[in-house]
Amino acid sequence: MTTDGTLGLLDRGLYALFGHHADDTRHVRTRELYREANPDVDFGLYVARLYALSWILCLASGAVAASAVALLPPATVDAVTTAGSNSLPVLDRVQLPAVPRGVAAAGVGLVVGTLARWVVFRLGGRYLAWVATARRADIESTLPGAVRYLRVLAAGAQDQRAMLRAVAQQDAYGETAVAFRRALNRAALTGSLDEGLERVASETPSRDLLAPFLLKFREHANQSAEALEGYLEMEGRLLSHQQSRRHERATGYLELLAELFVVLLILPALVVLIVTVMSVLAPGLSRAVSTPVGSVSTQTVVVAGSAVFVLAAGALSAAVVVTLRPHNAAAPSYSRPENLVSILATAPSNPASATAVCLPIGGPIAAGLWALGYGPLNVAILTYAAVGLPIGVVSIRRARRDDAKDREIQDFVHAVAGHVALGRPFPDAVKRVAQDIQLGALADDVRALAFTLDLGDSPADASADRRAAALDQFVDRVGTPLAEQTVGLVVGALDAGSDAEEIFETLQTEIGKLYHQRKALRSALLVYVAVGWTTALLVVCITVAVNVYVLDRFAQLSAVTGGQSIALNPRAIDPASARRRFYLVTQATMVSCGWFAGTASRGVYEALLHSSLLVVLGYVVYAGVGLL
Repeated sequence: MTTDGTLGLLDRGLYALFGHHADDTRHVRTRELYREANPDVDFGLYVARLYALSWILCLASGAVAASAVALLPPATVDAVTTAGSNSLPVLDRVQLPAVPRGVAAAGVGLVVGTLARWVVFRLGGRYLAWVATARRADIESTLPGAVRYLRVLAAGAQDQRAMLRAVAQQDAYGETAVAFRRALNRAALTGSLDEGLERVASETPSRDLLAPFLLKFREHANQSAEALEGYLEMEGRLLSHQQSRRHERATGYLELLAELFVVLLILPALVVLIVTVMSVLAPGLSRAVSTPVGSVSTQTVVVAGSAVFVLAAGALSAAVVVTLRPHNAAAPSYSRPENLVSILATAPSNPASATAVCLPIGGPIAAGLWALGYGPLNVAILTYAAVGLPIGVVSIRRARRDDAKDREIQDFVHAVAGHVALGRPFPDAVKRVAQDIQLGALADDVRALAFTLDLGDSPADASADRRAAALDQFVDRVGTPLAEQTVGLVVGALDAGSDAEEIFETLQTEIGKLYHQRKALRSALLVYVAVGWTTALLVVCITVAVNVYVLDRFAQLSAVTGGQSIALNPRAIDPASARRRFYLVTQATMVSCGWFAGTASRGVYEALLHSSLLVVLGYVVYAGVGLL
């Protein structure tokens, strides 16, 4: 908590007002969730902020509700009261006295305010539970790799603290590294590593994996180095097996999600078709109704609701895909440079920079399309495509470059391992690999690493700190998660200090396992890319076929009113208006399918590419058959 500035003063005030509630028995469960979530703020301050927010929303929502009841017309209040009393048991048999308007407003305000306050507390607890769940999932995905790394370090002459510190310094191990850092910090305060491990084991959200591992790690480490190494080898195999089973379960969930996705995105198009056809027999569907935005027909409301539903289903499905993706197949994150020159220079290779460059040109493109006579819907989708396509192309180019580097980094690590196993110093091994082996996309990065490691007056100057700094720079240049994991293993193995041949043999197995696991997951996720595109093409075919072969026929049928037994509305179907409605739902489906397919492939930036391609495809098909 800061002690200066407005935020510090506000926090101190909130803590003084509500901080004592942190010791209430009602917050025992909240405190447990807080330990598992491990947020950045103190528990007392978190509770104080929660109380302050609950009272603010309580008073605001209560005042708004009471004012709304007080300002409603008397007829509306009487109608609501009558409907409520007639629909509830017992009250529909009892004659209730009239309630004064002020009492009713105060009662409604009190109920709404109390409900809002309760919702804030519930959401505050659920937020901690969500954070704890996310941490647990991250630990489950990173702990197997961390244990295998500890197995590599255990082959050297390192003690427990040095081994845990080596893992804690690797960002690739996520929340597992955070847990190890917390254990080391606790050990530094108490002077006992055993106490630090026990404390983290009692507070971690991963009670089934990390907690027993930490306790068993402490137990075997206190026995002997051989016992610890044997335990880590066995535990690494067991955790890898459990991780494979979790990946299989996640794949099963993704299959269920894909089936549900297809149903949800085809259903709105069918609903619009049914409503359009039924308007011939039910003239009320074409009748205008009053809304806050003007008079619109029931058909229009259904179509707009279908479009919103499709977009919401696509966004939700994409979010679920991100949640279910295994950690090893997570989409990489890209950071945008701070200055404009660097942004422009990295735009062809960095999707984040490309986004910063492409977004501002969306306005002029939309203005140009509007000037050319395009309607609002086509202006929106074509502008979206014009911005999304370049960003998506850059993301594909970057992904292919990263894939090429991941292929080469295996050969790089294997070659360096061979030279180190022969007794050569690490800088000399890297230099020989850079000179003798063709590493393709990784060649420039390896040459830069060799040059950095070669700096110094003597071989002895190639200290561990300088070597680690050079390897960190190498990881930043390569820019792939696999490089971060494998090069981190190299650093730890070199610092382990004994039996280099066995260490690097383990490293080569680990690197091959990581790479092939990523490739297998990538191949499995491509199935859902095909699901997204197939659903989009199916909806396009359905809506185009309905527009070309069905609407005109029903329009002709509705015009036939000669027979006495036929009573159809001759103006029920307007083919032009119906085509616009189908086009709106179709393009919303294209966007949603693109989001699902792109997110399943490589993440948000590729979702822009797939959705942009699909909306352009929808426009081309509709324009090609003369429906625009």
